[in-house]
Amino acid sequence: MIRETEEPFWDDFIGLIFWCVLTLLVEYIGLKFSKLRQIIDGQPTIVIKRGVILKASLTSNRVNLDDLLMLLRKQNIFSIKEVEYAILEPNGNLSVMKKPQDQQITKSDMNITIPTPKYLPSEIISDGKIVKHNLKELNLSEDWLYSQLKIQNISNLADILYGELQSDGTLFLQKK
Repeated sequence: MIRETEEPFWDDFIGLIFWCVLTLLVEYIGLKFSKLRQIIDGQPTIVIKRGVILKASLTSNRVNLDDLLMLLRKQNIFSIKEVEYAILEPNGNLSVMKKPQDQQITKSDMNITIPTPKYLPSEIISDGKIVKHNLKELNLSEDWLYSQLKIQNISNLADILYGELQSDGTLFLQKK
């Protein structure tokens, strides 16, 4: 059902312009004045310190214990016992530092040398068509691509649904 309104179009348009200008003004103030930015955006709050939940911090940020546990689970932490520090960010995300014994071992911890990747994994074939700007960005030619297809016994580009250059320089292909 369509009905005509009593308000002219310009009233709505002026309201929209007002909100756009107000948004830009708040962003500008946030960039230029750090104290006002802290008031407008808020600041990070420690909610778990040295493994202890800070109830006062949760209350001041209007976060209940169930919400805190949910935010921890989103980061694959299912026990508060694993957490050394947790910081509630102004955007609502939770940054977590696990206790040292619960942190994952990295390759540098094991002194394993890691080869530097040659390429950023990139799509180079999509639905049977070459993504030319990605080939150009990677400094690769269509001749190179066709030679790689020949190595994998593929003669027709239209047979490929998806092709991706891997970080080690190999070509992953999925046929249609």
